[in-house]
Amino acid sequence: MIFCVCYLEAVCLGFGLRLRIWIREAMESTESSYASSPDPPRNRSPTPPKSPTSDSMEKPTYIRFLVSNAAAGSVIGKGGATITEFQSQSGARIQLSRNYEFFPGTSDRIIMVTGSIDDALKAVELVLAKLLSELHTEDGHDAEPRTKVRLIVPNNSCGSIIGKGGAIIKSFIEESQAGIKISPMDKSFYGLNDRLVTVTGTLEEQLQAIDLILSKLIEDPHYAQAMHGPPFSYAAYNTMGFAPNGTGGNFQNNKEDRTYSVTIGVADEHIGLVVGRGGRNILEISQVSGARIKISDKGDFVSGTSDRKVAITGSQRSVRSAEGMIMQKVAYATERGTD
Repeated sequence: MIFCVCYLEAVCLGFGLRLRIWIREAMESTESSYASSPDPPRNRSPTPPKSPTSDSMEKPTYIRFLVSNAAAGSVIGKGGATITEFQSQSGARIQLSRNYEFFPGTSDRIIMVTGSIDDALKAVELVLAKLLSELHTEDGHDAEPRTKVRLIVPNNSCGSIIGKGGAIIKSFIEESQAGIKISPMDKSFYGLNDRLVTVTGTLEEQLQAIDLILSKLIEDPHYAQAMHGPPFSYAAYNTMGFAPNGTGGNFQNNKEDRTYSVTIGVADEHIGLVVGRGGRNILEISQVSGARIKISDKGDFVSGTSDRKVAITGSQRSVRSAEGMIMQKVAYATERGTD
């Protein structure tokens, strides 16, 4: 399974709507983190999210989240039938980044939904429900699993959902009973101004948390400004190499003899499939493609994830070839439901 947005990682716990969830919030500006655990489940009616003003509800907004490359096909459907149906049902526009156009540091594609807040939330619900149904089909369990969805939020807007001393994000956790974690800025990618907000819980808990988050974000002027930029403006990071000190540096790649490099994220449990017994798989990929492949040490993850860093360096053709072979191995394992 490739960790993503929709980044589905199931831990089956049952259909209960009130679950004990933990959160840890890491802020770029300080070393402190905010942690909160909702009280043990108790008999109470779920607290409805605060409704935004009618003007805000009608005002066009957007939301971006990640989905694994393997799962993207089920969202699109045969000939685009599924995504067309979702757009018709929700009234929102749904766009996906191109195949292998990933969010930096991951192997996940981006879904962007635009429309009024109600239409956007309906579209998100349709997409997440579809992905959850696929998960139920694969695992065969009746219990509703807790899953993860990773939202993309501009760094300048994260403060509006954190609040002073973490007060706002703590209130969102309490109201939704979902886990919410905001990643620190990934310094590996020069100029990247987006962070990942991971929401963990049942589908209902996730949707309530996303409603709360989006309702707050639409009040932030920085968030509105970002809507008018390119939705998938991450292609430049596919040509981003890494200098010895870990900072990004652009390499020219207009000629085949120029150094070209990408760094992708692969779930820690799937690294063994990439490496193979005695390193056989990774050696074969390197020999066939002609690219150099380096995997980060155990415990050295892409910021805010449990994905190991896989750096691929060589000519443009060799890097793309190696990347495709790695993704194929991981996608095959995901489809088979094996770790």
